[in-house]
Amino acid sequence: MVNGLPAVTALLPALLFAATGLTLLLVDTIRPDARSNTSMAVVGAIGSLAALAASVWLTASGAVNPDSGAVLLFADAIKVDTMALFFTAIFASVTALVLVAAHDYFHDHDNPAAFYSLVTFAATGMAILAVANSLAVVFVALEMVSLPSYVLVAYLKQNRGSVEAGLKYFLVGALSSAIFLFGISLVYAATGSLILSDIASASIEGLTGVLGVGIVMMIGGVAFKTASVPFHFWAPEAYEGAPAPVSAFLSSASKAAGFVVAFRVFTEAFPIEMAVAANIDWMLAFAILAAVTMTLGNFAAAVQEEVKRMLAYSSIGHAGYALIGVAALTVDGPANGTVMGAAMAHLLVYGFMNTGAFLFVAMAERWGVGRTFADYAGLWRRAPVASVAMAVFMFSLAGLPPFAGFFSKYFLFQAAIDNGFLWLAGLGAINSVVSLYYYSRVVKALFLDDPASPSALDAIDVRPTALYAAVVFAAVATVLLLPGFGPVIETAEAAASALF
Repeated sequence: MVNGLPAVTALLPALLFAATGLTLLLVDTIRPDARSNTSMAVVGAIGSLAALAASVWLTASGAVNPDSGAVLLFADAIKVDTMALFFTAIFASVTALVLVAAHDYFHDHDNPAAFYSLVTFAATGMAILAVANSLAVVFVALEMVSLPSYVLVAYLKQNRGSVEAGLKYFLVGALSSAIFLFGISLVYAATGSLILSDIASASIEGLTGVLGVGIVMMIGGVAFKTASVPFHFWAPEAYEGAPAPVSAFLSSASKAAGFVVAFRVFTEAFPIEMAVAANIDWMLAFAILAAVTMTLGNFAAAVQEEVKRMLAYSSIGHAGYALIGVAALTVDGPANGTVMGAAMAHLLVYGFMNTGAFLFVAMAERWGVGRTFADYAGLWRRAPVASVAMAVFMFSLAGLPPFAGFFSKYFLFQAAIDNGFLWLAGLGAINSVVSLYYYSRVVKALFLDDPASPSALDAIDVRPTALYAAVVFAAVATVLLLPGFGPVIETAEAAASALF
């Protein structure tokens, strides 16, 4: 029972996402000849906010928390706990922002209904992924996320870059799914179970080689979903070619979905003690991934000339930061829960600031001002509020105080140091300094540079209200996370600590 209600109530956020997606299809079916762009955006945003409210309610009411324990459903294949609800809140927040922004971005599209339903169904898969307690459910939920994502990247069918990006994403994604599934099959062969807790308690005597190969292949699948090196090469192409709201959705919500798999599966199915005893050091693998990913992502972003492509490589760098949540774990580590909780809190902050940055790019695409840093020159003169919001996103992504990104990185690096990973925290700090260079280029272009010609900004007389509102709200949320960061980090650390 959950607060006197049936146990299935714990799945309310995922059910609300699914119901919203079906409602969107119903609205489009009833009025097939009407574009109904506004009604679609309203229904999608309300459904996403309802899922967010349900996640907060289940956590705040104490129905699902580290003390009362998790809610297990369907022969333990589903596990609803505070970690699942925390990530679902991230998915819901990003989805709501993207759907609101899409109202203006697709204002002249012939049939925008498919976009709203695809985004909502992808969010449904993410919510199921967060509560998956079986490798079978993990794989099915991953495909529920991936299949709509392939279509969304190629959504602009008349745009060659969008279609090409979608095809590349699909081909690489199909290969990644095959590798991940084969890894699951090897884990099942070695342990005889797909339930995470049963895998952890299974006898693996004489089968450590099979299990080790399976774990490595699963790490590859997770690395693809989180756009980690060396499985990152699809991300810049997909993010650049996709519509900017889709880039925001994939780089924030979809990336967080990959991390919930890493955090839950590897700590619950392959506990640190078992991994050490079997000489399967997946923590070292993640440490190497984190170091290489954050370094390559930041240095590649520093040489880009297009803002959208820079943000794509920047998202790869932030994947490296979040990987510290599993890379800095040790046997009996004093800060295991703290470091993973800090990574979860960083993903929440990242969800707002990165989504807002990509939605600002969506606004620039809507205005037709261009893609390069030089094209953004002097934008603050015509769009001062949105430009200030973009500056907030850039400084927060760089980790400058007093923005929320500084505090999330600080707690993450400090927890890594407490667990004995000074080198990883130091590398993260160095990469944050490097990122300040390319983030500041955007701010410089917006506020200090002059446009190429007096008429270059004339198109900005058109005010996309919904896009503006989404960008401003994301900036306000990024700032408001400062006074509310204490409860956020405490909730995240409590959720993560329950895994150890």
